[in-house]
Amino acid sequence: MLTARKRTTRTVAVIAAALAGALVMAGCGGGGDEAGDGKSLRLWHYEAPNSAMGIAWKQAIEEFKKGHPGVTVKVEEKGFEQIQKTASMVLNSGDAPDLMEYNKGNATTGLLSKQGLLTDLTPEVTKRGWDKPLSPGVRTTSRYDAQGVMGSGNWYGIPNYAEYTMVFYNKTLFDKHHIEVPATFAEFTAALEAFKDKGVTPLASAGAEYPAHQYVYQLALSKADRSWVDAYERYKGKPDFHDPAWTYGATAFADWVKKGYIAKSSSGAKAEDAGAAFIAGKYPMFFSGSWWFGRFKSEMKDQWGTFRFPGSQLTLGSGGNLWVVPKGAKNKELAYDFIDITMKKGIQNTLGNNGGVPVAADPSAITDPKSKSLIQDFTAYSEGDGLAFYPDWPVPGFYDTLVSETQKLITGSAKPDDYLDALKKAYDAGAPKG
Repeated sequence: MLTARKRTTRTVAVIAAALAGALVMAGCGGGGDEAGDGKSLRLWHYEAPNSAMGIAWKQAIEEFKKGHPGVTVKVEEKGFEQIQKTASMVLNSGDAPDLMEYNKGNATTGLLSKQGLLTDLTPEVTKRGWDKPLSPGVRTTSRYDAQGVMGSGNWYGIPNYAEYTMVFYNKTLFDKHHIEVPATFAEFTAALEAFKDKGVTPLASAGAEYPAHQYVYQLALSKADRSWVDAYERYKGKPDFHDPAWTYGATAFADWVKKGYIAKSSSGAKAEDAGAAFIAGKYPMFFSGSWWFGRFKSEMKDQWGTFRFPGSQLTLGSGGNLWVVPKGAKNKELAYDFIDITMKKGIQNTLGNNGGVPVAADPSAITDPKSKSLIQDFTAYSEGDGLAFYPDWPVPGFYDTLVSETQKLITGSAKPDDYLDALKKAYDAGAPKG
């Protein structure tokens, strides 16, 4: 996610507080007098301090400092949405950081690579072997052709974790209302109805950011296949926004709102609102991504679990957000060294044991049961070619279209056919011609 989204606590959470005392913080603005002298690394990332990535990046920074005495690490406070909306402008100025975590896909990293704002990392990939632990599905979002389309061409980003979506559920609420954890789609919809009958809105969601339109996409994916995904995401064919899959996704979602499975009031909620409400026990289920896993583990203890979205071989997922090196970075070698550290076993194992999906961990070093299950489910999707990326990726600006149009679907101000017409119009306007 965004993916976009992606997305979650990321939209508001920053790492600065967690790194107090460990980092030398930089103020806003340019690189300063030290920029370009090999003595400072300006780093942007937007992971929550108690997320798997936030914990791992803190460890990576400490290891980097030990191996680079005299080098100051400068972390600037950014949010996911902030970087999503301003990256092109900032990277086209003299204020680019040396290293940045950035969303992957045609509409984000692909667009920046096409605009010439990112460093081609192919020589470093070859030199340092960053490609070796990455599965084909994870590599897809690292490489972009001259048109900014993912899947081939040069390497413009490195993911050192992966991600995917799942259904998180509150064990306490399931037990309280005597509802079984579903294993099939029929059982899933029966559980939705059972909770609603007991006066409980079953699904946490948010229309002002990514969660809502990811529900739509997942429902569509339950009726789709790989060729459908490739046509939509990678332009390997012409997507039909009124085909059975898209029609089912929009219609079923609108029906879920009408039935009370998703609250109409969620149209104005943000991802953080949905996640916080799930943590507070207001909703028994929340369909979202593995980026929440570490936070739920930290704040909900053992009162939650996960299951794969029933009845679908495909789900939203990919390699994680990317480390990208701006074309205008002053200290690129330091940036490469930091990326290298995050690919090492120690950091990868930390990711895995704190609710992340590492790409190069030692399986025997992952001891947490929930984390083991998380990684096993991801592996099953990956090996089964089940990662279907995210719905906002195909064209620039599509995230905003999905948000605004899905809000209309929630409030009932747009019918499913109108919704799909709007998606088609925005997609066709932004997709490569010819």
